[in-house]
Amino acid sequence: MRFLPTSIPDVIIIEPQVYSDSRGFFMEVFQAHKFAAAGLPSHFVQDNHSGSRRGILRGLHYQIQNPQGKLVRAVVGTIFDVAVDLRKSSPTFGKWVGVILSAENHLQLWIPVGFAHGFYVLSEWAEVHYKTTDFYNPQGERTLRWDDPQINIEWPLIDHQPPLLSEKDAQGKFLSEADLFD
Repeated sequence: MRFLPTSIPDVIIIEPQVYSDSRGFFMEVFQAHKFAAAGLPSHFVQDNHSGSRRGILRGLHYQIQNPQGKLVRAVVGTIFDVAVDLRKSSPTFGKWVGVILSAENHLQLWIPVGFAHGFYVLSEWAEVHYKTTDFYNPQGERTLRWDDPQINIEWPLIDHQPPLLSEKDAQGKFLSEADLFD
């Protein structure tokens, strides 16, 4: 298992060692000792699994109360996964990282507390599994606009068409008006 830095040092790509043969493959996606040795959390309290069709964008979500670190992977299909730094005191405040996660590349993305998270589905269908460091708190949940020009995420939109959003996600706030972390 390798822990690879991104342009935002606290956001980490995890590349598992994949053992393949004619029967298929095996990989270890989490091991508490290895995560702890890499400075990442080794205790998660909730697992979530979602399925979405092509062109769906989920996010950018975060919780201001009960903030969550997230360990994200695509178990079916391909997504463009994004983390946005919402920590006012951070040198990378307002910056984003985007990574292609797929069932084929087996990569995971560690997104620490203090970040908004979202993903856009590139394949016909994708299933995303993620572990969280705290429990879901609907009263503390917030949504950041996916298309905030101040953040300027370079979404790989299919045929340059707008993504399909939930009503909640369509009403996300701009960074200039969002609840933030210190």
